[in-house]
Amino acid sequence: MFGLDTTVLAMVVLAGLSAGAVAYAFMFNSIADEKKADRRLSAVKSAETDQSVVRATRDRVAEATKRRKSVQDSLNDLEAKQKAKDKNVKKPPLRMQLRQAGLSITVKQFYIYSAIAGVIIAVLTFFLGAPLYAVPGALLAGSIGLPRWILVLARNRRTKAFLNEFPNAIDIIVRAVKSGLPLNDGIRLIANEAQEPVKSEFRRIVESQQLGISIPDAAQRMYLTMPCQEANFFGIVIQIQSQAGGNLSEALGNLSRVLRDRKKMKARVDALSMEAKASAAIIGALPFIIAILVYLSSPSYIMPLFTTSTGHIILAFSGIWMAIGIFVMKKMINIDV
Repeated sequence: MFGLDTTVLAMVVLAGLSAGAVAYAFMFNSIADEKKADRRLSAVKSAETDQSVVRATRDRVAEATKRRKSVQDSLNDLEAKQKAKDKNVKKPPLRMQLRQAGLSITVKQFYIYSAIAGVIIAVLTFFLGAPLYAVPGALLAGSIGLPRWILVLARNRRTKAFLNEFPNAIDIIVRAVKSGLPLNDGIRLIANEAQEPVKSEFRRIVESQQLGISIPDAAQRMYLTMPCQEANFFGIVIQIQSQAGGNLSEALGNLSRVLRDRKKMKARVDALSMEAKASAAIIGALPFIIAILVYLSSPSYIMPLFTTSTGHIILAFSGIWMAIGIFVMKKMINIDV
């Protein structure tokens, strides 16, 4: 009985295995196709994901390239404009020099005043007993040299006053932008409340904007009426920010910090070169001091320099060499920061 049950059980197991083998044989192709389909679907999904990543990466690279090209084009444009402005700043016409000095006279009035100054100096030279051939030289120096020197002095004084107030004006614009005001409102605030000559320069920007000129272009023109690198930096920052975007308050804040550091560096250089300037002043004044002392002690000893033709020639050559020496010393002690 037990042997019969074992035989039946074995036959049932073999029949089941046979049926499973037959079923697997019939369904093998279907299972293989499903596995291939799953693998193909996974490959397609992976390829789509890779394509999306590649597409996103390509878009980012293209955007970065486009932005870099835009910035480069802006810099090239600014460089071209800068070269044109540098020509006007290094050798500005007389009309521009009068504007840079803050003078409200016209070119015609400047020439009239120069001629009057030359005539007055020539007359004073004649009445002081100078030789006749010195009168034309005095006329030339009074009509050309003295007015130009006064004009340069006025330009430098106005530039110095501008640099003292300019960083404070930029700080005010930074705070206005951070508080939510647009840039033109910050510039109007400076044009109404700042000290001269910063007030006049920013008023020109406001007036240019009212005439239809954009703020970046108007800020770039400040360098023409205020010939200093700080004004040029301000125009470049505004121009780049308007074309390439970015945080304006941060850019202007960095500019203000740079301007203050430049001011500190200039003060440090002036302090370190003060000894050299004092030595140059003493060396330059020493011949005149000695001449005065010799005249006071022995007038007859030094008067041939002023009464004879040989003395006049010696004085002329001495003046030329003195002028050359003073010019060289000035170039050596004037350090541009």
